[in-house]
Amino acid sequence: MVTLEDCLAFSGLTEDEILAIAEHEHIPEIAAAALAEYLLGQDDGPERIRRMIADDVRDAIARGDTEHARTLGLALRHFLETHPQVPRTAQQV
Repeated sequence: MVTLEDCLAFSGLTEDEILAIAEHEHIPEIAAAALAEYLLGQDDGPERIRRMIADDVRDAIARGDTEHARTLGLALRHFLETHPQVPRTAQQV
């Protein structure tokens, strides 16, 4: 049986990054892990993931959920640090 932890390992992203994708796309975490793995193989995939997480940060701020915005912000920073293929000009929230 494949576990969520296995899928996270295959995806190449952290759990917080996967949770942000799941939140943005309104899909289960395991589906978000599969989507992340797929997107990381696409030319524009890392930028699409960056936009998803940044959107989630903005949404959390807009609803006043500063703790969640902070968690998402840390996930975004980690994603940008570990995926240098995201254009530097795009690395804004």
